[in-house]
Amino acid sequence: MQRERQLQLPVYRAPRWLPGGHAQTIYPATLLWQRTPAYRRETWVTPDLDSIAVDWVDGRAGTPILVLFHGLEGGSRSHYALSLFQHFYPKGWRCVVPHFRSCGNVTNRLPRAYHAGDANEIDWVLRRIRNRNPDAPLYAVGVSLGGNALLKWLGEQGEAAGEVVASAASVCAPLDLMICGAALDTGVNRRIYTRNFLRTLKRKMLAKLQITENPFVDVDKVRAAETLREFDDLVTAPLHGYNGVDDYWTRASSKPGLTGICVPTLVINARNDPFVPVSALPGEDDVSPWVTLLQPEEGGHVGFLSGPPPGRLNWLPNTLLRYFQFHAPDAR
Repeated sequence: MQRERQLQLPVYRAPRWLPGGHAQTIYPATLLWQRTPAYRRETWVTPDLDSIAVDWVDGRAGTPILVLFHGLEGGSRSHYALSLFQHFYPKGWRCVVPHFRSCGNVTNRLPRAYHAGDANEIDWVLRRIRNRNPDAPLYAVGVSLGGNALLKWLGEQGEAAGEVVASAASVCAPLDLMICGAALDTGVNRRIYTRNFLRTLKRKMLAKLQITENPFVDVDKVRAAETLREFDDLVTAPLHGYNGVDDYWTRASSKPGLTGICVPTLVINARNDPFVPVSALPGEDDVSPWVTLLQPEEGGHVGFLSGPPPGRLNWLPNTLLRYFQFHAPDAR
């Protein structure tokens, strides 16, 4: 990994007119207009006979493919997906968002949905894309919850991940779910972000329970849930094989597995991220030599806006593209 020291990544500097982690999180996600690409949607049947929606930005066969695993309640129209694809597609890349179950405006058939530690789903999706495109370089990016799941897969797969992806990156992943879950359920985070997440999570789950009755879920308690801890304890943990929220948040966290990663992986976390406290971030001793840590002082949660008003989301795409090109198979 001596070549890693030769890699120079762009330095992130937050604009003075957008100070603080909350503003840097909320403004890009809700107020910055971006053009939506012409997606081509596919519906894939999963190994357990469920279904997911997969949105493609097509290009020539054999060109590199960027696979984006979205965050909690995100998808192909999330601000980070739009900015990445607007940057990568003109440079000859194909792009794809495999939506997690129940996302992408598609109701999945089974009681289960998706969760932060779903490495098996990541594995199935990536290997299907690899098998369909055997001659194309494949690169994976996971954002927030999707980043945690991707890192968990990379850590569990070890050297085998190199058979599937050339390199990977996570952006603002909640690497320690115990710390990050507690942060989201506290103070202003609970009033702004958690309330918004629960609004759609509860609506989806209550609609799902009308179709697939589940004795493990108490509908009245789900309606009354006011924190992610309560929701994950009532819904996410029992539906996905965990023994309560503490078991889920402990076993699904990707941080303990970072030492097992054996493909070039960039782990990006802003140090003022309202979702991910600094205490959750790894140091050099917590990761393998294949992992590059990039922890700018600012950026918020998947924000990283730059430039004068209204701002541009170009730092993250530029950083990821430079990292991936540096680790392209023909560059090694």
